[in-house]
Amino acid sequence: MAARIPPVAAPYPSEVAPVLRRMMPAGEEPLALFRTYARNARLTEALHAWGSYQLSRHLSLGVRDREIVIDRTCALCGCAYAWSVHLARFAPRAGLTATQTASLTHGTSADSCWTADRDRLLIEATDALHTHHDIDDALWERLAAEFRHEQLLDLLMLCGWYHAFSFTARATSLPLEPGAPRFLDIAPRPARQHEPHLTRRHTAPTTRDDGIPPDACRPCRWPP
Repeated sequence: MAARIPPVAAPYPSEVAPVLRRMMPAGEEPLALFRTYARNARLTEALHAWGSYQLSRHLSLGVRDREIVIDRTCALCGCAYAWSVHLARFAPRAGLTATQTASLTHGTSADSCWTADRDRLLIEATDALHTHHDIDDALWERLAAEFRHEQLLDLLMLCGWYHAFSFTARATSLPLEPGAPRFLDIAPRPARQHEPHLTRRHTAPTTRDDGIPPDACRPCRWPP
């Protein structure tokens, strides 16, 4: 499926070429998502400024915290594009194992691969924000015992930021980057009897080319 808003192609327009260069490491071509945003030069500049904070050392959350939130958010949104970019670029740096990546994609915070309370809290918070657009008092109390106020604010904004990326990538039908992994490349763990919401699995015949089930945009959880 062709992208509904085609990413700009090289040679890039003069009004966006400088910011596209700044958005990527030296010598790398800009991601298709960035080149899609480049259809709106002022938006691209604003996104770069905010993204430079979210993916920098200035963020009060560490790389592992950040990537757990991002990977889980993108999986919940059914956004294989943003999920695959972060999986390929940052999962090893964040120390996420293959089992943990599979859990972030298909599982829950109760999976045995999560042995640290901090990791589980991040997943629970991301799930609550996606499902309820809020965090209840009990979960907030647990989060506040682990994270400082500045970290909690970064957590909330990071989750919202990657919802916005996911909305853009999915609504514009943005193809995956070349060689990027697909959701179906990450094997889901078997469902357990006490997790009825995990019993219905997607299969290859019901997916699009990017590995996203057609109904993955149903609210509240991924997979449906």
